[in-house]
Amino acid sequence: MPNLFADPLTLVMLAVLAVLIFFMFRNSRKRQRDAAAMQDRTQVGAKIMTNFGLFGTIVAINDEENEVQVESTPGTIVTVHRQTIAKIITAPGEVVTDDEAELAEEGVLLADEPEYGQRKDSLDAGDRTADGRAASNSQKAAE
Repeated sequence: MPNLFADPLTLVMLAVLAVLIFFMFRNSRKRQRDAAAMQDRTQVGAKIMTNFGLFGTIVAINDEENEVQVESTPGTIVTVHRQTIAKIITAPGEVVTDDEAELAEEGVLLADEPEYGQRKDSLDAGDRTADGRAASNSQKAAE
């Protein structure tokens, strides 16, 4: 009877199989950790987004029925299954200032954010325009 472990192709196939199994378990643990972290952040007052694109604020959580009541607009409360929550946008303790919200709506870059295509480590105090945004190469050449 031939020795199966003497064949190099068999050894390579077994090694690949072992690596695949390792990554399957690793990804499974990571998903469980992420789900537990999101479960902890799911609290009344948190701003959320559901799997079907509904944005709102959690008003009530019913653990027995596994349901969450979400207020999408003032006075409109929708009851959804707890597993439909795709992401927590802001937890109840996190505060977003009005200035940050306005800048995000206008699409203005914050002082520490690079422009599209610009490396983050290339930003320094001398490469800024008067409004705090990173100066482009054409603006630097004009100076």
